[in-house]
Amino acid sequence: MADDLREAVCEANRELARLRLVTLTWGNTSGVDRTHGLFYIKPSGVPYEALTPDHMVPVCLEDGKPLDSRWRPSSDTPTHWHLYRAFPDIGGITHTHSPYAVMFAQARTPIPCLGTTHADTFRGEVPLTRLLTETEVDEDYEGWTGRIILERFKALDYHATPAVLVAGHAPFTWGKTPLESVHHSLILEEVARMAWGTQMLRPNTPPLPSWIARKHYERKHGPHATYGQRPVDC
Repeated sequence: MADDLREAVCEANRELARLRLVTLTWGNTSGVDRTHGLFYIKPSGVPYEALTPDHMVPVCLEDGKPLDSRWRPSSDTPTHWHLYRAFPDIGGITHTHSPYAVMFAQARTPIPCLGTTHADTFRGEVPLTRLLTETEVDEDYEGWTGRIILERFKALDYHATPAVLVAGHAPFTWGKTPLESVHHSLILEEVARMAWGTQMLRPNTPPLPSWIARKHYERKHGPHATYGQRPVDC
């Protein structure tokens, strides 16, 4: 399991570069092994093309401390740790600085659900956190980033909206696996680009009607989903 997860996390990080969701080393993906109480995350500052599974840093799920001193883990490790502790059903987390999602984060504006492409993956708008206070930044910047995400999701379903914008910063996404969290980052960036373009064409575009948004979300998610193929009995 450990070797498989290392490989999966490494491959998911390389996929970030292939999908052009990252510039230089501005992003990271992690994956969790809840059975053994740890998660693996990209090492800080190592180029994606140089990554190997051995680079992936194991981190204790109990206390958030690295379990291997050979490589320094991503500076965002405390944020990932807080999310894994609070969201028990997720298996992977991705953080990028993809430009369109970042534009919404910097404008401190949630991404509204303007069309069915958005509704297929995210139920409702992609939420925005509050800004960190000066005290929080000085005390524990990355840890408090995780805490304000959780604060924002107190009344939200993290399954239905697997993404968040951290105000003034950038997005985080999550999924059942490291690769699914990357795919959610890709979808988020495309949705943000479409929303930006739509609002350029029509600044006061209203949200998609709830009954259409609900239909598109439920076609792909939940007990009555109809999208994709059913398993075939042999």
